[in-house]
Amino acid sequence: MALALFDLDNTLLDGDSDYLWGCFLVEHGIVDGEFYASENQRFYNQYLQGSLDIHEFLRFQLKPLAAHSCPQLEHWREKYLTEKIDPILLSKARDLLDQHRARGDELLIITATNRFITEPIARRYGVSHLLATEPEIVDGEYTGGITGTPCFQAGKVERLHAWLQQNHQNLDGSWFYSDSHNDLPLLEQVAHPVAVDPDDTLKSHARRLGWPIISLR
Repeated sequence: MALALFDLDNTLLDGDSDYLWGCFLVEHGIVDGEFYASENQRFYNQYLQGSLDIHEFLRFQLKPLAAHSCPQLEHWREKYLTEKIDPILLSKARDLLDQHRARGDELLIITATNRFITEPIARRYGVSHLLATEPEIVDGEYTGGITGTPCFQAGKVERLHAWLQQNHQNLDGSWFYSDSHNDLPLLEQVAHPVAVDPDDTLKSHARRLGWPIISLR
């Protein structure tokens, strides 16, 4: 049995759940539309370019969680999942997950996007293990802050190694599927790195090193 790791946004999903959450908030008038849409796009562009300041982004992205009660947020999240996520779930992603299950591999989604957004998406794919950026909760409400290391770039490696130690596992024979050059630190650690519908930087890197390049679209 080996560990099979999967990025989420633009890998198992035909889109970015973080970005789409921002779009949902704007479309439903939950946030200041023009400003929030502009900032949401700016941060997404920085992510694509590899220049994102993850802490600055998280202060922006988690602020709406602190402004509303958990029951209200969960109500909105259900609508978001129906409107934005269900249409971008990929049948080929389900097939890939099933292939690893059939081999007896341990499945884990590892994503920079926060757990509030991603936990129900992981459930939709039937994946019980999730490493995500953790929003801080105090007395049952979100504070707008985070706990621990953001699960982004080298932070993914740090978070994964902590998980491996806690669960008495290792990376022998491991797989990691990702679309993004932001995941190169982790792709370089596993036995079987796979580029999935990769951005140009990751595609070039994968070709140079002979990594498989696949599409789930």
